[in-house]
This record gives sequence, C-alpha cells and structure tokens, in this order.
Amino acid sequence: MNSSSEYGARPRFWFAVYQLLWHLLLPLAFVRLAWRARHSFAYLHHIPERLGFGYEKPISKGYIWIHAVSVGETRAAQPLIEAYLARGESILLTHMTLNGRRTGKQLFANAIASGQIRQVYLPYDLCWSVGHFLKTFKPKFGLFMETEAWPTIVFRCKEIGLPLFLINARLSERSARRVNRFGNAGRALFQAFAGILAQTEFDAQRYRSLGVNKVQITGNLKFDVPLDFKLVAQGKQWQQDLQVGGRLMVCAASTRDGEEEIILKAWKDLLLDHAFQKTLQNSPLLCIVPRHPERFTEVANHIRNAGLKFQARSKFANALGDFAGIDVVLGDSMGEMPMYYSASDLVVMGGSLLPFGGQNLIEACAAGCPVLLGEHTYNFQQAALDAIAIGAAKRVSGELLFGQTMALTESLKELLLHSAELAKMAVAAKAYAVEHQGATKNILAALDRQITS
Repeated sequence: MNSSSEYGARPRFWFAVYQLLWHLLLPLAFVRLAWRARHSFAYLHHIPERLGFGYEKPISKGYIWIHAVSVGETRAAQPLIEAYLARGESILLTHMTLNGRRTGKQLFANAIASGQIRQVYLPYDLCWSVGHFLKTFKPKFGLFMETEAWPTIVFRCKEIGLPLFLINARLSERSARRVNRFGNAGRALFQAFAGILAQTEFDAQRYRSLGVNKVQITGNLKFDVPLDFKLVAQGKQWQQDLQVGGRLMVCAASTRDGEEEIILKAWKDLLLDHAFQKTLQNSPLLCIVPRHPERFTEVANHIRNAGLKFQARSKFANALGDFAGIDVVLGDSMGEMPMYYSASDLVVMGGSLLPFGGQNLIEACAAGCPVLLGEHTYNFQQAALDAIAIGAAKRVSGELLFGQTMALTESLKELLLHSAELAKMAVAAKAYAVEHQGATKNILAALDRQITS
C-alpha cells in the first residue's frame, strides 16, 4: 500500500475508519432499499450488483466506464456517451439510483439491446465489492460525473493504475470547505483522480485549492444535451391551446421539500389579486413538477390543502388534457421536462428558494423559457450568474422583509404582466444556451490527450 505522504495516496487511518463504518452501516443500506420498495419493487432488483457480484451476462473487457449516479447526471452524460458510441466504443454505464438506471435504459435502449452499452449498479464502497467489480470488468478508463468521489473506488483505481477522471466536475464553496475539514485525507481523495475536467473557473479554482494539479476547464455538458423534439412539439401544442384561452403558464420545476408551500401560497395570492386578474385576459396556470417522484402524492396533498383546483398529468385523458377551471397541473411524470418547459412562459427553478443549491436551469433556457431563481444557486453558480447577466434569468428579491412568498408573488406579477419583457428574456435564454455549447468536444479532446500521453 502506498505511503500516506504520497500525493493522492490512501490515508490509512481514515480509510480504515471509513471501511469500518461502511461495514457497520451496510445493513441499513438494504433496509433503505426495502423501504423504498414500498413505491416500486424494482428497488430490490439487481441486489448482488450492489455488492460487486451477480452480473447476468458474459463480461466483455475494454469498456469505457461512465458513472452517472442518477437522472440528472445520466442525462448530462448523453452527448458524451453518444460521441463514444459513434466512435465504436463500448460503454459500461453505472448508476446508484433506480431512476438513474431507468433513465439510462430509456435514453440508450438501442445501444443496450445491441450490447454496445452495459448497465449495472455501482457497488457499495466496500473494499471487497469494489475489488471484485474492477476485476470483473477491467475497464480501459473511468469517468465519474460531476461530484461523485467514492474513496474506495478512487484510491483503488489509482493503486492499480486505472485512469479515473472526474468530468463535468463542479464543487461548491460549501463542499470545498467540508473537504478541507478532513485535512490531507480529504484533499488526497481529489488528488487521486487522474484528472479533473471542471465546468467553470469557479469550480477549477476550488479543486486547485485542494492541491489538485491536473485541472482543466471544459465547460458544462448540460448545454450539449439535446431536447427531445417530440416532447418539445407536444409542449408547444400545449402552449398554443392555452393561448387560445388567453392563459399563460408558469412551471415550478424540480421543486424540493418545503418549496411547494411557498410557491402555492404565492400563486394563491396572485390569483386573489383582483387588479392583476383584470389586467390579464384569463387566469394563468401553474404547473408543479416535483424533483423526486416519491413525493408526487405529498405534493398533491399540498395543492389540495391550498384550496386550489388541480389535475395530475398522469390523469390526462390525452397527451395534453383539458385545463378549463384548473389552477394547477401536477407534473407527476418522468422524462417530460422538455414538454413542460416548452409549454411554459416562465419557470420558477426548484431547489433555489430553499438552501438546496438549485436545479438545472440550462434545460429551461434551451427550450427558450425565461427563469426565476431564488437565492440558493450554488450548484449552478456560474450558470446562474451568466443567465442573469445575459437577461435570460432574474433573481427573486433577496429582501425578506415581507417574506419569500411576497417576494415571489411580486416577481411573478411583474413578469406575467409584461409580455414584451418575457419575450425578450425568452430570446436571451435561447442565445445563452447556444453560446455555451461545446463541452463534449472539449472533454473528448482533453481525455484523448491525457489517456494517450
């Protein structure tokens, strides 16, 4: 085993503590899966894979290994995966979540059927499960998306000479402080990567502050993700149907726990504002799309408790539904965000009203939809600043004298009453999304240089 003083080497004491905790808490990981199986029995499928065993088909060697933990990372990896598939490469695509695996299966159905992509769960970060996983697949090199840095995997790859890169990498200021609390042990984890390809200069600077030498800025893959043209067309038809009735639509996208109450209160205040209602031809429609599908029922109850009339997307008689007399649509479907964005005149971005760090505003901008952001956008710091600077997004006032609800209500009112401003922001949103494309090409070039050097 390498000396703990070596650059990026496994810190022996802390790693032993980490392994002990993993072994002690392993039963809870299976309890958690069993608990989630209340919503879908599929959580109990492929259990042996989570321990590095039980792979059902013959194993081929020479995969490019791409780890995308969940839905967002899997969608972000799409342009890079498609670029490698076009080169004739085979991909080992790993996930940690059921929804991530489902998304990968949906996006790459043909490549999975042909055997060009192999999907499995990433094993839990135990020394023996990781060891068996790596011996079984023997990938050419590994690419971890965004923030994933599992110590056992990262250190073991370094020790066996398997190049492992952190790509589309981001690191918030808060996360950097958390890593630094572990001193050399925390910094060694990121130093052990063969290279880090960061989204922005902010991210690169934070990785360098941890003593990481091999850091490049390659941009954000999310700008390169294509929108499903069928969903976009469906959304545009939805928007046209609403416009016939003189209705605007606001999408509260990827909302997190606690945010729906703020949004619903603001929406109810808006609908009760007689001066606002007189100015518009008809009442606007709110569409709430929760971030996590297991919260659909909970959010439906929040809408009922707010006294608002709603219809769930899953209950539509046809693709679009009839919105007459409805105040709120509950977006209880997976994989349809391009449709929701394309149907909307304005987006309130979830995760940013409360301190969750914000969700992906890039997809909304790519659909030409202006964005309202809360104060908490540290997961998309540069993207948020750039979108605001170009006029594609606005920040909900940080003044909390009248509370978040009042600030959101006023921001919604201001934009919904000024169609020219909304149109200007929509043009800026499209321009912003196009301007920042190119990360796929940059990442491929950077990896080609480093792997062949």
